Amino acid sequence: MLSIIEYTVTSIVCIITAIIIQRIFIKEQKRGTSKEAINGIKWFGLAIFVWGLGAVFNSVFTSVLGWSASHKLIIYFGVVISLANSLFILLSLPSIEHNAKRGIIVRLIERFSTKEFILLYSGVLGMITFVFVATSYNNETISNNFIWLIDIPISIFVALSLLYELNKAFKSRQMKFMYLPTFALFLLIIVAVSHRIIPQDQVIQVIDQQFWSVVGSITAISFKFLFILLFSILLYSWKFLSEKEQQQSIVNELTEHNKSLQLDIEKITLANESHLDTIKSMKKELIGLRELHKIELSDRQKEVLANLALVGHHKSYTEIAEEMHISADGFQTHIHQIKKMLNIKGSEGKEQLIAYAKEHNFLQFATIKFNE
Repeated sequence: MLSIIEYTVTSIVCIITAIIIQRIFIKEQKRGTSKEAINGIKWFGLAIFVWGLGAVFNSVFTSVLGWSASHKLIIYFGVVISLANSLFILLSLPSIEHNAKRGIIVRLIERFSTKEFILLYSGVLGMITFVFVATSYNNETISNNFIWLIDIPISIFVALSLLYELNKAFKSRQMKFMYLPTFALFLLIIVAVSHRIIPQDQVIQVIDQQFWSVVGSITAISFKFLFILLFSILLYSWKFLSEKEQQQSIVNELTEHNKSLQLDIEKITLANESHLDTIKSMKKELIGLRELHKIELSDRQKEVLANLALVGHHKSYTEIAEEMHISADGFQTHIHQIKKMLNIKGSEGKEQLIAYAKEHNFLQFATIKFNE
């Protein structure tokens, strides 16, 4: 009767929960959530579904076919279901997000692709299971508890890895109060494992058989329900906190970007001030240089430039010199000195001198007349 109640409750709760979890997975997938972030939801849902499916078949075996809960085929089927459940739980572990160092089991899983790990897991445990089944089938001297030895090490490793990853995840989410439930889950798994492996005939020597059966049924149901509860809490805390962390991350990015822009603005401001100071300094130096090198021509030089500007386009230096009643060499000497003072060079020197004289109104100093 206890077995039927256990199977019925487990099948109803687990299958309904698995359907809800898979709907959440599909919804998150449609929202465009990254595959890596929601893979854990998928595997978690499959692990729960396998439990429910196993309970449904066990109900059929015991209620319809009339097999006892200790029937070897039920035990074989239970081992397969438990191994499949352990596989899906293992695959869900890498999706449990936290900042601490990953456990050795998770690091091992992450070294393989999902397909590779499933093939490796199925291949190794498939061979071991075959050996156990071949050894125990139709062998009445071997107890059913011996068959569970296939699953016990895997269950313990999964329980330890689950305990580690859950505690680290809850710690990173500031939910240390969840340490006690996760430890309780671990203890329940150990009790359930012990119930499977310890022979019934040895237990009844120290514990009442009815009590031991009740303990087995209660722990089998309790650790499944606690597992579902913890993962559901983790799932929703991940959802809410990830949105909060995402918003906080955006705020932090904007704050950092704002700081960077502020620093750039300060640098540009300082650079502009530096450039302005440089320009002011250069202007002062230029004015100083202009003052320092201000050209002061003599009256004779002004006269030469004025006469050159007046008739330079029509008369040669020699003709201008004759009209000024000075020697051609003397005129050339004045021109040479003026060019030097004005820093005029090249073949266009005459034109530049004429332009300079006109620009500075030197025509008023002309002493010759020009008749067109």
